[in-house]
Amino acid sequence: MTASAIIMMIIAFGTVWGGLAASILHLRNHPDDTTAHES
Repeated sequence: MTASAIIMMIIAFGTVWGGLAASILHLRNHPDDTTAHES
């Protein structure tokens, strides 16, 4: 693999795993409260 391919792979992994970590942290701090909307 060339250096540019490795750099792009690292950026792609960082985007995917960073987004996953950010969404997990957001849901831990602001959980969805679906039980209050029962009808």
